[in-house]
Amino acid sequence: MEKKRILFVSQEIVPFLPKSEMSNTARKLPQGIQDSGKEIRVFTPKFGSINERRHQLHEVIRLSGMNLVIDDRDHPLIIKVASIPAARMQVYFIDNDEFFKRKNAILEDDGSYYSDNDERSIFFCRGVLETVKKLGWKPDVIYCQGWMASLMPLYIKKIYHKDPHFADTKVVLSLYDNGFTESWNDRFADKLKFDGFGKEIISELEVPSYENVLRTAIQYSDGLTVGSEILDEISQKLYDEAVCLKQEFIPEENQTKTMSEFFDKVIEEEVLI
Repeated sequence: MEKKRILFVSQEIVPFLPKSEMSNTARKLPQGIQDSGKEIRVFTPKFGSINERRHQLHEVIRLSGMNLVIDDRDHPLIIKVASIPAARMQVYFIDNDEFFKRKNAILEDDGSYYSDNDERSIFFCRGVLETVKKLGWKPDVIYCQGWMASLMPLYIKKIYHKDPHFADTKVVLSLYDNGFTESWNDRFADKLKFDGFGKEIISELEVPSYENVLRTAIQYSDGLTVGSEILDEISQKLYDEAVCLKQEFIPEENQTKTMSEFFDKVIEEEVLI
């Protein structure tokens, strides 16, 4: 019997970024799931604040070299990798000088959000999927942490659904108390249209607020989990309204067993989307 495969896609991971609810789970959960008998791959953005020398990142030449076109502009995709020896785990980094070579991850020095965070999210999600294809690795579940990974359900269900690598892939979205407070670029819907999305997605995201982006992501997710002990009001409301499989917040000591069983349940569930 083949091992089930879980692809972890997280906005932040310890020890590469500071400890938080998300980054700590992104470090511990994949290790636990791997130890429980499943195969894993882990992806995260290569933010400029990540010290490549300290963490011994190196470029994977055979996976790099592709250009991703966003809004009719080419963006080189660079893939780097590092190991976490204590976890017997590799982490793949999605990199691009224009999008990620900045000292801050999400915010400008004045506290405002980067104006291209929408394109950074598109690049990150597509970069992960294209790299997984190059690896020849077919995930049963993609587990998404953080709003930078929130477009993954849309891409899997509407753009990559006919690709044999992802035809049977389920998507689980984990909600955290870390939403963005400024709407994305007002041309975001046009950028999605350029990528091939239809009217049913475009109409939902004409106003790309955090609530609208998250609501649309949840609509195309097969499962939903709560990553923060206390959620913001918008996330909690959307979680309560969701009709997919759901898992409440789990304390760290019970996380591996509960989440492994939840992934099994999601894999076995009939696709309704």
